[in-house]
Amino acid sequence: MSFPTEKRAAVIGLGIIGSRACARLVDAGWQVSCWNRTPKHLAGETDTPEAAIRGAAVISIYLKDVPAVRQTIGRIEAFLEPGQIVLNHATLDLETTHWLEEICLARGCRFLDTPFTGSKLASANGQLLYYIGGDIGLAKELEPYLSVTGRGQLHCGEVGAATVVKLATNLISACTVQALAESLAIATRHGVSADCLIQAVSENACTSVLSGMKLPMMAAGNYETHFSLSNMGKDSRYMLALAESVGLETPAIAAVSKRMTELSEEGLGDLDFSAVAKPYLEKA
Repeated sequence: MSFPTEKRAAVIGLGIIGSRACARLVDAGWQVSCWNRTPKHLAGETDTPEAAIRGAAVISIYLKDVPAVRQTIGRIEAFLEPGQIVLNHATLDLETTHWLEEICLARGCRFLDTPFTGSKLASANGQLLYYIGGDIGLAKELEPYLSVTGRGQLHCGEVGAATVVKLATNLISACTVQALAESLAIATRHGVSADCLIQAVSENACTSVLSGMKLPMMAAGNYETHFSLSNMGKDSRYMLALAESVGLETPAIAAVSKRMTELSEEGLGDLDFSAVAKPYLEKA
């Protein structure tokens, strides 16, 4: 099976990111079959993941979590064809990433660990940045494919390294957004306007792209989902497992993970993870 001349792809998982990646690939001239655990009724959508991957040169996995990936791979494992390229874009634990690699090697497929940074708008605009774990030569070969949905690649090392980098950066995002929520709650309860705090943060060394996105959303009570609270909570548990596996204590993400889990259980899980601010501001 040749690549990139064989422009046939399969997209597995049609959530916020996968559905937009799929649309961009179709617009770029790829023949795309896709599948989602809950039917989305998109063009090219098949009834089964087995049908979606049939004859695909590249298989992109954008599923939500470890159980979804393990269940789906369990279904398609016997149908993987030698020479197919499997890309895992889902944020997983390290064990599952290596499990995926082993399955692909056993089936004669090539595999890359390829999570990304970017959410709803980045995926719609082809501005994801892919973290790459695995063969750098294969990553270069895939540039025409990944450039349809992304603005670039960061090669992190062997398979598993990209998973670690993705979780490490999500740890920073989770803790930062919790800190923003707390600072907004404290400031506004003491009579400081949200606009004043937003301006102060923008001029402070603590400012970031993330604070510029999330703090105004919190102040406006806008929790439109770009990256869900339940997904970030799930990732935080993978972060804790990574830390535990090397004997590290990580009290900040432990506290934030507990908070996110509690709020998801209270019904906020489908909102953006900036919804950690919602209980504070509703009680103001």
